[in-house]
Amino acid sequence: MDNLHKGSCLCGAVRFAARGALREVIYCHCNMCRKQSGHYYAATNVSDDMVDIEGGDNVTWFAASDFARRGFCSRCGSVMFWKPNDDDYVSIMAGSFEEPSSLTGGYHIFVADKGSYYEIDDDLPQYERSSPSLKVLED
Repeated sequence: MDNLHKGSCLCGAVRFAARGALREVIYCHCNMCRKQSGHYYAATNVSDDMVDIEGGDNVTWFAASDFARRGFCSRCGSVMFWKPNDDDYVSIMAGSFEEPSSLTGGYHIFVADKGSYYEIDDDLPQYERSSPSLKVLED
């Protein structure tokens, strides 16, 4: 099938297949993303009806806020998903896709919270909090 994007966690207990075009990768530098992943998030997203998850019983969901939850593999700990409570899409971590992924960088969000140990040295747009078109946190 054309435009099928597959991926998995590190151990393979959670696998997914996303259909259709994927959004550009958004890099999130907020404190929650950095604490969960050890660095910043890099994620695309897909509507709920365009992704199939195999091994979903191995996904543990953590309610990090009243706004969204984060999904990770309960066997190997791989960070896999970010899911807003009231929207019909799921963000999928870019690094979990099989290569070549065809993903491209879009922009950086929550750069005001970025770690002091690195610089953002690409030419992508940067937003102090979220971008005007992307709601990822309740204000």
